[in-house]
Amino acid sequence: VQLQASGGGLVQAGGSLRLSCAASGRTVSTYIMGWFRQAPGKEREFVAHITWTGRFTLYTDSVKGRFTVSRDNAKNMVYLQMNNLKTEDTGVYYCGANVGGRWDYWGQGTQVTVSS
Repeated sequence: VQLQASGGGLVQAGGSLRLSCAASGRTVSTYIMGWFRQAPGKEREFVAHITWTGRFTLYTDSVKGRFTVSRDNAKNMVYLQMNNLKTEDTGVYYCGANVGGRWDYWGQGTQVTVSS
């Protein structure tokens, strides 16, 4: 599975961005898909995930109510809508695919920079 994240950029605090993750190589329609981020000097942290049906989602506390993860299995795509962005949301965002309980596949990351 190859994952390609895109949609990052520079935005002012309070603004919005929509990240996309395109999967190729094989369908990810049965995988849990997630988003992680890594701020400078920090470890990669979980942001959100979505089950293969899209019925269940999970978010880290700091983004609840601001971020929304979604997927389109027909297009092999996963999205992260980020609203009311804060400077602490700055980092490289990665999409991942969870196969059998492990995050086995990762995209190359897309930079999100939120300015004050």
